[in-house]
Amino acid sequence: MSARKILLIEPNYKNKYPPMGLMKIATYHKMLGDHVTFYKGEFKDFILNEIYNELLEKLSSNDSEVTWSDYREVIIEYIKRGYTANYEKLIALSSNVLVEENLKYYRNYYLKKLYITNPKWDRICITTLFTFYWSKTINTINMFKVLCKNVNEVKVGGIAASLVPDEIEKETGIKPHIGLLDKSGEYDPNNIIIDHLPLDYSILNEINYTYPENEGYYAYMTRGCVNKCSFCAVPKIEPNFNCFIGIKEQIEYINKRYGPKKNLLLLDNNVLASNRFDDIIDEIKACGFYKGAMFKEPNKYEIAYNGLINGYNDSGYINNIVNLYKDIYKKCDDKQQKEIYTLLYDKKLLTRNTATKEQILDVDKYFRPLFKKIHNPRPKVRHVDFNQGIDARLINEHNIRRLAEIPIYPLRIAFDSWKLRDVYKKAIRLAAKNGIKNMSNYLLYNFEEPPVELYYRMRLNIELCDELGVSIYSFPMKYHPIQDPKYFKNRTYIGKYWSRKFIRSIQAILNSTKGKVGRGKSFFEEAFGKDEEEFEKLLYMPEAMIIYRFFYKENGITENWWNDFSSLPDKKLERLKDIVKMNDFSNINDL
Repeated sequence: MSARKILLIEPNYKNKYPPMGLMKIATYHKMLGDHVTFYKGEFKDFILNEIYNELLEKLSSNDSEVTWSDYREVIIEYIKRGYTANYEKLIALSSNVLVEENLKYYRNYYLKKLYITNPKWDRICITTLFTFYWSKTINTINMFKVLCKNVNEVKVGGIAASLVPDEIEKETGIKPHIGLLDKSGEYDPNNIIIDHLPLDYSILNEINYTYPENEGYYAYMTRGCVNKCSFCAVPKIEPNFNCFIGIKEQIEYINKRYGPKKNLLLLDNNVLASNRFDDIIDEIKACGFYKGAMFKEPNKYEIAYNGLINGYNDSGYINNIVNLYKDIYKKCDDKQQKEIYTLLYDKKLLTRNTATKEQILDVDKYFRPLFKKIHNPRPKVRHVDFNQGIDARLINEHNIRRLAEIPIYPLRIAFDSWKLRDVYKKAIRLAAKNGIKNMSNYLLYNFEEPPVELYYRMRLNIELCDELGVSIYSFPMKYHPIQDPKYFKNRTYIGKYWSRKFIRSIQAILNSTKGKVGRGKSFFEEAFGKDEEEFEKLLYMPEAMIIYRFFYKENGITENWWNDFSSLPDKKLERLKDIVKMNDFSNINDL
């Protein structure tokens, strides 16, 4: 079989973590000798860039004396808008009549969308995340699917695809893959299990987007969960519990090809439920993540250069090396900066748009010793993060002691209900007793408990911090029924004990605390109130008074508002509260 052209797409939403599924699919297709491209961005920009690259190849063949890549912006603007001034500027560069013909052809190719009738890609894989990115996700699938030679080779997967596959098929005509790619032969007739493959980190260099979390190994050491919580989507995405997945071979592969990473981010949904938990901890330690482990950043230039030499991902490594040139430029004195700039300018290596593999190889003899000279990294503490949290109900003396053997930071202990407070307190105390001082959790709200119980959970964390001398950062997270046909496309769901205003008030407070609740009693009480009464007051308070609290408080406006609000007769107060809860004052004059 000849090499296929494979396009991997992540919709252009903002997200914290790289698309692990696509990174495994990239590894899979490169194992088969296919050509892989990863893209995250706008469809129109992708099309323009693809047409530009094809036209650039033609123009370079027509007249190799002209460095056509120097005119990238002019060429793209002509393709996009057809301006006569751009056309005349370009044809003036060469006397070859084929230049004119190719410019006109590709302008028409873009204008009449001939790329739809002449698709180039053998397979397109599109990932999906949360359903509240619905519109962007559906538009991405519908736009990119036309670029595939065979619509049956458009593969849609991921979280949203697994949760609402029928709705995705209804709006796109593409039947999504549900769950994991954890069986052989799911894409092609072979014995490869895609979900077991290491991640291809090189594809992240192909895009302009930088993921906030980008310093770690990403992995699972278990899959699924033994619990079936009503608010959780895991049972549908990962229905079977796998108690152990080894990562040692994957990490060794990643180290060799992409260089070692500082941290280990594990996305297990319930690691303590594994009957091989001791094996998990032993393997984490064997991979270099033991308590006190330090990390020295490798020479990124050597890693990228070696990747370029072996041809694993020329586009990605060219982009990577151009960025490394910029980094080293900033670290040099004025004299060397001038020398570097002149060399990069002469070799057209200042931007990824003009840089070539040949020119990068040509200047290696200058840059290699420079990177080696400047590369003197300080050791950094390594961290392990079970990012999805661990189940407080399963914590005991043995497993918490084992967790303390690795550099876990932070320890995330789920605290989804006030009913679990005793179990939660015991878990926190066990962690503190075993030397784990940095903890965190997500606090579910807008679910089956009233707002005051969110307040109790936050306050308990503050009290435990003071009592035990630990740090617990809480992140209140709004519940959203992402599988409910009425709500999965939006974020409008209101829980039984909640209201639109209560949710807006919590969000306004969190906006001022940057989404988290840290240690410190005085800070907490200022943000959320000294007691239940003050917390309730904040829930009803006008949003502007919450966001600009100090201004209104110092001017006495807040006190006046509360006095007027609370002094109303009972019936009027209840009526007003009902109105405020709706948080809709568009018809205020009719009330």
